[in-house]
Amino acid sequence: MSSHEFQLEGDYVELNILLKLTGIAGSGGEGKHLVAEGLVKVDGVVELRKTFKVRAGHVVTIGDETIRVAR
Repeated sequence: MSSHEFQLEGDYVELNILLKLTGIAGSGGEGKHLVAEGLVKVDGVVELRKTFKVRAGHVVTIGDETIRVAR
């Protein structure tokens, strides 16, 4: 299992962009595809909204990858 810490610079980051910025997805488009396939969870719940606003305190998981979002 791989864990990433993401430092938020604003109020939120869109889910597909977060996947791109952490290197899990090669592009925002690939991030959208991963979300649409139901492979991404936010706080343990499958999230299907590609532009879901991820905020500080959220934990995003995809497969064995975990992203903790901090401010």
